[in-house]
Amino acid sequence: MNNKIYTDKAPAAIGPYSQAVQAGNILYISGMIPVDPATNTMAGPTIVEQASQIMRNIDAVLKEAGYTVDDVVKTTCFLADMNDFAKFNEVYADFFTSKPARSCVAVKQLPKGALAEVETLAIKA
Repeated sequence: MNNKIYTDKAPAAIGPYSQAVQAGNILYISGMIPVDPATNTMAGPTIVEQASQIMRNIDAVLKEAGYTVDDVVKTTCFLADMNDFAKFNEVYADFFTSKPARSCVAVKQLPKGALAEVETLAIKA
């Protein structure tokens, strides 16, 4: 059975998808962009501000589903500009201290002009 996860502490989906889906002990979190759910606006203009908001959004969904950041086993990160890689990594490393597996790629464009997007996979032991 799949359980749809929703929290108002993370941005609502901007398309026909769920914030996250739990299938058994696996949590699939859709790509999170740096939208502040309180204002429904993008976080500040820098990669640090935007990456920080993304991590807060991921944390909110993890908590809603009863998971922690330590349950995350894989992320896929999308950057609009690889010149932001080092600054993005600083924020990422502070949040994902357990160092899950990761892919990080540059893309041409992200929704709402975001500088980054992160999708997450977590497993509850």
